Amino acid sequence: MIKLAISGAHGRMGMTITQLALQKTDQFHVNTLLEHSRHPKLNECIEGIQANSDNNLIKGSNVLIEFTSPEATIENLKACLKHNVKMVIGTTGFNEQQEAEIRNAAKTIPIVFASNMSMGVNVLFKLIETASQKLPGLTDIFIGETHHIHKKDKPSGTAKTMQKIAQDACDQKARFDEKNVKREGEVIGYHEITFETEFDTLKIIHNAKDRAMFAKGALEAAKFLTNKKNGLYTMYDVLGLE
Repeated sequence: MIKLAISGAHGRMGMTITQLALQKTDQFHVNTLLEHSRHPKLNECIEGIQANSDNNLIKGSNVLIEFTSPEATIENLKACLKHNVKMVIGTTGFNEQQEAEIRNAAKTIPIVFASNMSMGVNVLFKLIETASQKLPGLTDIFIGETHHIHKKDKPSGTAKTMQKIAQDACDQKARFDEKNVKREGEVIGYHEITFETEFDTLKIIHNAKDRAMFAKGALEAAKFLTNKKNGLYTMYDVLGLE
């Protein structure tokens, strides 16, 4: 039984993860919900559990799942180090210094750190790597994405990961199609990458239908950490895609 702490409890992802974990009573016990002290719903319960702003309450938890802001994540990272709690980090938008703090913390505690927890998106990443390596005569690589209007980082962390994977796998620069990087309505997440050669066009698309796909991936990552003592892992490790 994994004792689970969830940060950003009143956010879209926090609520989805909490609800899904509570359905899996044979695998998870949700014992701590965190939310920042200024949140208007701080004192409201989620499925009978009250969220709290004191991150020291994660003491005794096995894993903290984090989908919040970079600043909140780094603060909770410090609490995890203090109380020896493993982390699943799905937050995006970190700067280089913050990413360095995560890498350094992983020398002490195990962390799954991924820009996208969706199992389907991580298969997409693997397809991008393969296409970038194997397509002969690449002339252009274009990336587009659409998310809901509440998403702050633009391009998304997932799109930046797509760009990095493509560029690391070949000598062709992957470019964002600025007209196709959008924030519209309540779109959960749409990503596409287009490979151009002299003779053909290859387009790979992932369209998120339900936010629960990220929650399912995060819970799989929490289970993956069960026997890990330290180290920095990705969803490739969780899914065995390496």
